[in-house]
Amino acid sequence: MTDVTDTVTARTAPTLKMRASGTQFTYRDLGPRAGIPLVLLHHFTATIDDWDPDFIDGIAAERRVILFDNRGVGGAPGRVPTTVEAMASDAISFIRGLHIQQADILGFSLGGFVAQVIVEREPNLVRKVILAGTGPAGGDGVGQSNRRMAGDSIRGLLTLKNPKPLLFFTRTNAGKVAAADYMRRLQLRTADRVKPTSVRSAVRQLLAIRRWGSQEPMRLEQIAHQALVANGEDDRMLATRASFELAHRLPNASLVIYPDAGHGGVFQHRDRFIPAVLDFLD
Repeated sequence: MTDVTDTVTARTAPTLKMRASGTQFTYRDLGPRAGIPLVLLHHFTATIDDWDPDFIDGIAAERRVILFDNRGVGGAPGRVPTTVEAMASDAISFIRGLHIQQADILGFSLGGFVAQVIVEREPNLVRKVILAGTGPAGGDGVGQSNRRMAGDSIRGLLTLKNPKPLLFFTRTNAGKVAAADYMRRLQLRTADRVKPTSVRSAVRQLLAIRRWGSQEPMRLEQIAHQALVANGEDDRMLATRASFELAHRLPNASLVIYPDAGHGGVFQHRDRFIPAVLDFLD
């Protein structure tokens, strides 16, 4: 990989603003300008500050990477849409607003829902799609709370701590070490950060997630794009079986499952996931 030490990194990339279709988006754009960019769609309650900087820098060493806050999230004003379809419309407007003719897309968790709608609705806008820690519309357990996830969330509230270490990682020694390291990396950027997602915006996102889980399944079998599906083997937020279902229903998909890992397995095993992403995109 190219050394990114003296170039723009996840810690130093400027926070930019752009208006498209009447909506203002906040984003960061780094990596080489040539080639097809990789657009990142983040998880429930996340902002552009919640992407693992090691992952961003690893991909941006070879490819252009664009991460953005959709309407009502982080640095983007407005009200969060209450359907995944509306979130996808905003994302399409953002991509076209940057005058991008074709993009690769990586959707993590809620972002994976959005990515599926984009690919179905605008197939020519997308070349390849990566779906991490996510599941299909109407899938078994998708968009529904479960006992482990609810317990982890309540524990985080009672202890006034971020629940991500509980929700994203396993309870093994390796999982606990990975969780602490991940949370440390998320704080590496100290300047020009965006505001956290508000409780009101999180509630609206949660409504969109529940609607996604209860709606009729998409016709994934008709999506011809090459897809990479990835997850940890023990996802507490969205059962790993949903990743198997995605990979089974998408006709040109490959599946990667990381051991001793959960919802954040792609970041825990970033030393394997980064090369897998770069190989897939090449």
